[in-house]
Amino acid sequence: MSNLVPFTSDDEIAAIANGLLDRTLPKSVFTHAAHFTATLWLLSMRPDFDLSQHLPGIIRAYNEAVGGANTDSSGYHETITQASIRAARAFLRESPLRPLFETCNARMDSPLGNSDWPLRYWSRDRLFSVEARRAWLGPDIRELPF
Repeated sequence: MSNLVPFTSDDEIAAIANGLLDRTLPKSVFTHAAHFTATLWLLSMRPDFDLSQHLPGIIRAYNEAVGGANTDSSGYHETITQASIRAARAFLRESPLRPLFETCNARMDSPLGNSDWPLRYWSRDRLFSVEARRAWLGPDIRELPF
Protein backbone atom coordinates (compact mmCIF):
# COMPACT_ATOMS: atom_id res chain seq x y z
CA MET A 1 0.00 0.00 0.00
CA SER A 2 2.71 2.43 0.98
CA ASN A 3 5.93 3.47 -0.74
CA LEU A 4 7.64 3.56 2.63
CA VAL A 5 10.99 1.81 2.90
CA PRO A 6 10.39 -0.64 5.74
CA PHE A 7 11.83 0.06 9.15
CA THR A 8 14.51 -2.34 10.32
CA SER A 9 14.73 -1.52 14.03
CA ASP A 10 12.87 0.00 16.93
CA ASP A 11 15.68 2.58 17.17
CA GLU A 12 14.49 4.10 13.88
CA ILE A 13 10.99 4.42 15.33
CA ALA A 14 12.32 5.99 18.53
CA ALA A 15 14.36 8.52 16.53
CA ILE A 16 11.24 9.74 14.71
CA ALA A 17 9.20 9.99 17.90
CA ASN A 18 11.96 11.71 19.85
CA GLY A 19 12.58 14.09 16.95
CA LEU A 20 8.90 15.03 17.07
CA LEU A 21 9.00 15.50 20.84
CA ASP A 22 12.13 17.61 20.89
CA ARG A 23 11.17 19.37 17.62
CA THR A 24 14.36 18.37 15.78
CA LEU A 25 12.74 16.07 13.22
CA PRO A 26 13.22 17.67 9.80
CA LYS A 27 9.94 18.95 8.39
CA SER A 28 10.44 16.88 5.23
CA VAL A 29 10.53 13.72 7.36
CA PHE A 30 7.23 14.39 9.16
CA THR A 31 5.11 12.49 6.66
CA HIS A 32 1.92 10.50 7.21
CA ALA A 33 4.11 7.48 7.97
CA ALA A 34 6.22 9.41 10.48
CA HIS A 35 3.10 10.81 12.17
CA PHE A 36 1.65 7.35 12.61
CA THR A 37 4.98 5.83 13.58
CA ALA A 38 5.47 8.43 16.31
CA THR A 39 1.94 7.77 17.54
CA LEU A 40 2.62 4.02 17.80
CA TRP A 41 5.87 4.67 19.67
CA LEU A 42 4.27 7.14 22.08
CA LEU A 43 1.43 4.72 22.82
CA SER A 44 3.92 1.91 23.44
CA MET A 45 6.73 3.71 25.21
CA ARG A 46 5.14 6.67 26.96
CA PRO A 47 2.23 5.34 29.00
CA ASP A 48 2.58 8.49 31.12
CA PHE A 49 1.09 10.46 28.20
CA ASP A 50 -2.63 10.62 27.68
CA LEU A 51 -2.03 10.79 23.95
CA SER A 52 -5.50 12.10 23.13
CA GLN A 53 -4.72 15.07 25.33
CA HIS A 54 -0.96 15.49 24.74
CA LEU A 55 -0.48 14.78 21.03
CA PRO A 56 -2.38 17.88 19.83
CA GLY A 57 0.01 20.17 21.71
CA ILE A 58 3.04 18.17 20.61
CA ILE A 59 2.06 18.46 16.95
CA ARG A 60 1.14 22.15 17.20
CA ALA A 61 4.47 22.98 18.85
CA TYR A 62 6.37 20.90 16.31
CA ASN A 63 4.59 22.60 13.39
CA GLU A 64 5.53 26.03 14.73
CA ALA A 65 9.12 24.97 15.45
CA VAL A 66 9.64 23.97 11.81
CA GLY A 67 8.14 27.17 10.46
CA GLY A 68 4.56 26.02 9.99
CA ALA A 69 1.36 27.53 11.27
CA ASN A 70 -1.71 25.99 12.87
CA THR A 71 -4.59 27.73 11.14
CA ASP A 72 -8.09 26.98 9.94
CA SER A 73 -6.60 25.65 6.70
CA SER A 74 -3.19 24.21 7.57
CA GLY A 75 -1.19 22.58 10.32
CA TYR A 76 -2.78 20.67 13.15
CA HIS A 77 -6.03 18.77 12.41
CA GLU A 78 -7.94 17.49 15.46
CA THR A 79 -10.23 14.95 13.78
CA ILE A 80 -7.47 13.29 11.77
CA THR A 81 -5.17 13.18 14.80
CA GLN A 82 -7.79 11.66 17.11
CA ALA A 83 -8.84 9.13 14.45
CA SER A 84 -5.17 8.19 13.96
CA ILE A 85 -4.71 7.66 17.70
CA ARG A 86 -7.74 5.35 17.73
CA ALA A 87 -6.41 3.44 14.73
CA ALA A 88 -2.96 3.12 16.29
CA ARG A 89 -4.40 1.78 19.56
CA ALA A 90 -6.40 -0.81 17.64
CA PHE A 91 -3.40 -1.80 15.56
CA LEU A 92 -1.26 -2.28 18.68
CA ARG A 93 -3.96 -4.44 20.30
CA GLU A 94 -3.92 -6.73 17.25
CA SER A 95 -0.18 -7.41 17.49
CA PRO A 96 1.07 -6.78 21.01
CA LEU A 97 4.02 -9.19 20.96
CA ARG A 98 5.91 -8.31 17.81
CA PRO A 99 8.67 -5.67 17.67
CA LEU A 100 7.34 -2.17 17.20
CA PHE A 101 9.14 -1.66 13.88
CA GLU A 102 7.32 -4.71 12.52
CA THR A 103 4.02 -3.28 13.73
CA CYS A 104 4.83 0.02 12.00
CA ASN A 105 5.70 -1.76 8.76
CA ALA A 106 2.48 -3.80 8.91
CA ARG A 107 0.48 -0.65 9.61
CA MET A 108 1.97 1.17 6.64
CA ASP A 109 1.32 -1.86 4.40
CA SER A 110 -2.35 -1.91 5.46
CA PRO A 111 -5.13 0.29 4.07
CA LEU A 112 -4.36 2.67 6.95
CA GLY A 113 -0.94 3.26 5.39
CA ASN A 114 -2.45 5.61 2.83
CA SER A 115 -2.88 9.16 4.03
CA ASP A 116 -6.36 9.29 2.52
CA TRP A 117 -7.69 6.44 4.70
CA PRO A 118 -10.06 8.74 6.66
CA LEU A 119 -12.01 9.41 3.45
CA ARG A 120 -13.50 5.93 3.75
CA TYR A 121 -15.26 7.18 6.89
CA TRP A 122 -15.66 10.95 6.39
CA SER A 123 -16.85 12.89 3.38
CA ARG A 124 -14.20 15.25 2.04
CA ASP A 125 -16.33 18.30 2.94
CA ARG A 126 -16.78 17.21 6.55
CA LEU A 127 -13.20 16.02 7.10
CA PHE A 128 -11.59 19.15 5.68
CA SER A 129 -13.98 21.59 7.31
CA VAL A 130 -12.74 24.17 9.78
CA GLU A 131 -14.85 22.48 12.45
CA ALA A 132 -13.11 19.11 11.93
CA ARG A 133 -9.72 20.80 12.04
CA ARG A 134 -10.56 22.49 15.36
CA ALA A 135 -12.50 19.72 17.14
CA TRP A 136 -13.42 16.06 16.84
CA LEU A 137 -16.19 15.44 14.31
CA GLY A 138 -17.37 11.87 14.02
CA PRO A 139 -17.51 10.13 10.64
CA ASP A 140 -20.44 10.78 8.34
CA ILE A 141 -20.00 7.88 5.89
CA ARG A 142 -19.55 4.93 8.25
CA GLU A 143 -18.44 4.32 11.80
CA LEU A 144 -14.80 3.66 12.54
CA PRO A 145 -14.17 -0.05 13.10
CA PHE A 146 -11.91 0.68 16.07
